[in-house]
Amino acid sequence: MGRRSKVERSAAGGFTTWRRNLRTLKDAKALLKESRRILKRHRGGLKQPVAQEIDETVQALEQAYKDKDAVAARPLVTKQDRLLERHLDFARKSAFREYIESIGIAVLIALLLRAFVVEAFKIPSGSMIPTLKVGDHIFVTKFLYGLRVPFTRVKFFARSPNRGDVIVFIFPRDPSKDFIKRIVAVAGDEIEVRDNVVYVNGKRLAKRKLNVPCRYRDQDSDTGERGEIRTCVAFEEQNGDRHYRVIHDVPSLSLDYARKKVPPGHVFVMGDNRDNSHDSRAWGPVPYENIKGKAMIIWWSSGPPEGIRWSRFFDLVHAFGPKQKTAPVQDGLAPSEATQEKTPSATPARTPSLPGARSARRGRR
Repeated sequence: MGRRSKVERSAAGGFTTWRRNLRTLKDAKALLKESRRILKRHRGGLKQPVAQEIDETVQALEQAYKDKDAVAARPLVTKQDRLLERHLDFARKSAFREYIESIGIAVLIALLLRAFVVEAFKIPSGSMIPTLKVGDHIFVTKFLYGLRVPFTRVKFFARSPNRGDVIVFIFPRDPSKDFIKRIVAVAGDEIEVRDNVVYVNGKRLAKRKLNVPCRYRDQDSDTGERGEIRTCVAFEEQNGDRHYRVIHDVPSLSLDYARKKVPPGHVFVMGDNRDNSHDSRAWGPVPYENIKGKAMIIWWSSGPPEGIRWSRFFDLVHAFGPKQKTAPVQDGLAPSEATQEKTPSATPARTPSLPGARSARRGRR
């Protein structure tokens, strides 16, 4: 290789000097922080001349750092480090201790975020198809409905949820389980489901059939169990100003719910996969204090047979636009399965009484 030109050598030297100065100022900042901490606790144990020398060095180093003068700071960093080592070495933190403290702070921040701000959940079943697929990983905001005291159900600054919100909540019949459903009615509303049509306060929710392919395979990501392929029909449903997609199996399992008023402090929830959801139609409304938060965004998605579903990354849970209106419902299907049409069974729709309507099928979260 030929010799480098003077310009190249000058540029390389300038970069090296810049990095060295940056490192010096970084060391100065860390040393000043350490010095203040140690002096605050152990100044009383120092002799007057030593304390004075340390104070003068700290003041000079503070001025050099403030002026961003690395040349002046460099000898002061060396001097202050030696002073602390000679007179206050017992109070200095080891690298191991600093490492452990950094990990502890990071863990504490993560726990606080999880308790008050956001928590990650994985979708284990198909009860929210087509909005959420089995294997979707979502972030749930925990402060929109109030701040929960950790390890309790007590909330401060509580706010009422809205119709159409997709929420994660503690299952009222088994506090060890978390469910995810969509709010259909809120406290004070009269709710009724008749022939697969939802009525809120006596008004039928607007529903429009979507002309898209609709087939899915029922599965459970926790157990790996893959069920049968179901043929379905997709609809756009409107609840107030919220629009979203729901599906019904073919033939549809009609799950009626007699007209009732949602009690104060409760919400009535249903899965978007209306014929394959274990929800308020079977076990009643959800108390506010059971609500953990509102589903906001899909941050990861994977599952058979596609593997990683890149197109779902960062999709908003409550989004409804051209993509949602025209996308086919083909969850859990291989390409060959998605193109095969299944002839609907001639079995007529069943209308079981509730509660107990889910006895013929396993409950879905």
